[in-house]
Amino acid sequence: MSEWNDKIIEEFRANAGVVGGPFEGTPLILLTTTGARTGAARTNPVACRRDGERILVFASYAGAPRHPDWYHNLLANPTVTVEAGDGTTIETFTATAVPLSGEERDRMYARQAELAPVFADYQARTSRVIPVVALYRRDRERARALGDELVRIHDGLRAEMAALLAAVEDGLAAGSPVSLPGRGLEGALRERCLSFCTAFHEHHVNENERGFPLLERTFPGLAPTLDRLREEHVRLAGIREDLRTAVGEAGTGDPAALMDRLTRLSAELEAHFAREEEQLLTALNALQI
Repeated sequence: MSEWNDKIIEEFRANAGVVGGPFEGTPLILLTTTGARTGAARTNPVACRRDGERILVFASYAGAPRHPDWYHNLLANPTVTVEAGDGTTIETFTATAVPLSGEERDRMYARQAELAPVFADYQARTSRVIPVVALYRRDRERARALGDELVRIHDGLRAEMAALLAAVEDGLAAGSPVSLPGRGLEGALRERCLSFCTAFHEHHVNENERGFPLLERTFPGLAPTLDRLREEHVRLAGIREDLRTAVGEAGTGDPAALMDRLTRLSAELEAHFAREEEQLLTALNALQI
């Protein structure tokens, strides 16, 4: 196996990432990990797929009964080196390896099996769940911006919620529904609520599936905090639905009661955002991906 890997590595580097034989046409990278026992650098060609700014790799080991050594290595040391070629040049960079879990892992592996059916065969050959690992490129400038990005997203959601409250306050100030040009108050509020609720939901999905696992891997001491925030995400999903219901009652409900309900929901969301910023900003701004 070592000799076989060496030949593929040599061909990969000689042809700027293009190889023939059984891997012809298969997207590959060279992944260098640190030996869990030896501490020595180990390079392996691995199948990959781009997923936005990250690269996904699959520890299939051709359906063997055990995980490949490189997977055990990155569990012990998630800092890895990636060589990626486009047929003309090879780019080498450092990345942080984060194994995916749960629904995200299943979805990403199923997509890979659709694109390359041999991966469905690999999973059928073994009783183990083939790991999917996300490689996040480490970039100091981008790392320093991660905390600022969280605040930017929160501020956008704060602005949406404030606009929703203002629309209710303005529309119901007289104590009765007010018609807006071309649409009723309820329709206008539903539209704004949909915008807010969709953005709010997508933000928490990204945190649960990408941001939190990366923070947990890099800063194990944050695990209890992240668990609490995940629990809050579940509770806030209920609040999101409560918000939809409240807006749905805008045309018939008591204006003062509606305003009180939305104000309470806004306060709970703000408390959650503030808690995340207080507990995660330092880690996010120290993180390199």
